[in-house]
Amino acid sequence: MSPDTLKNLNIAVIGAGYAGATAALALGRLGAKVTIYEQAQEVKEVGAGIGLRPSTMDQFRKLGIFDAINAVTSPSDYFEILLAHGQRIAMEEWPEKEAFGATTHFVHRGDFIDTLLRVLPEGILKMNHRLASIIDNGDSATLTFENGVTVNADLVVGADGIRSQVRKHLFSDKAPVFAGEHAYRAVIPAADTFGMVDDGNLRMYVGRGTKIYLLPLLHRKEVSFDITCLATDSTPAPACDRDTLIGMLESFDERLVAITKGLDMRQVNLRAVYDIDPIPSWHSNAVVLIGDAAHAMLHHQGQGANSAVLDAGALADALAEAASVPAALAQFQADRKPVTDELQRLSRQGWSEDEINSVFPNQHQGEIGARS
Repeated sequence: MSPDTLKNLNIAVIGAGYAGATAALALGRLGAKVTIYEQAQEVKEVGAGIGLRPSTMDQFRKLGIFDAINAVTSPSDYFEILLAHGQRIAMEEWPEKEAFGATTHFVHRGDFIDTLLRVLPEGILKMNHRLASIIDNGDSATLTFENGVTVNADLVVGADGIRSQVRKHLFSDKAPVFAGEHAYRAVIPAADTFGMVDDGNLRMYVGRGTKIYLLPLLHRKEVSFDITCLATDSTPAPACDRDTLIGMLESFDERLVAITKGLDMRQVNLRAVYDIDPIPSWHSNAVVLIGDAAHAMLHHQGQGANSAVLDAGALADALAEAASVPAALAQFQADRKPVTDELQRLSRQGWSEDEINSVFPNQHQGEIGARS
């Protein structure tokens, strides 16, 4: 689309999470008029860490915010996968490093979203705007919010997460899918982790039905500690039970058990784990889904936030290159959906024994079930 056409484009982004904030920044750099509508009164993230892959860091470089993101992250060279008792299954460098001229960086979720929101242009973010309805007019869309505000937009970007109202109203009313797992997450002092990740690299311990992730945040002198275990209670925010949690760790390294016993359970965030089934289409001629609204996935591949950022960049690229908004949205889906469909599939496998043996076929086949 021509620069003049882009400058006359009025874009409404629904949701101020990773996808929405990055999309607003990328689309604003095209010259479009962009406004983000966020339902909450303030944007908060749970205490946990995530990995930003080289392709994601490269996207931030293209957006001119690499230094801002880099300042709140720690670099990592590799990741390890180990059996519950500590025997190494695999140790690999992060992929994409050479291709994108950056390595994986670890960041606290709160620091990440705070940085993204801080670099947005002043006045672009409207808080306390919960979407009540959306009408697709064909070449535009009309939004009505619970506070009584009505907005007409040439393009609506649904970045409103796994329980997306944009998706529910226009594309799919299927509910999120419970994974049969609970995730316990806490950020703890690095001094409490017995030096297990002092080198700055991710370690994942795998037992029968339980996975423990230690993700170091060296710049904060902290570690993000995540235990994901089998569960039957699909309540989104179940009760946090120390005894049940410790009972899941019977065969694990005694240091991991000691870390768990020392947790302040009031600081532990417990959530039932959900994703969504792939949906046939993410877009109409004037509305498009990105991030978790389009393809919420389980956390086992660590690709949710990365996919959201890459969606934002791909959407901006498509609008810059296509002849019209409908053509851009079609191209965006064609570029991104095959990738995220596969990531959704892989993430559902959750580093099972079969998945580990397929990725690392010559290393300790069969030992996960036998020793954990």
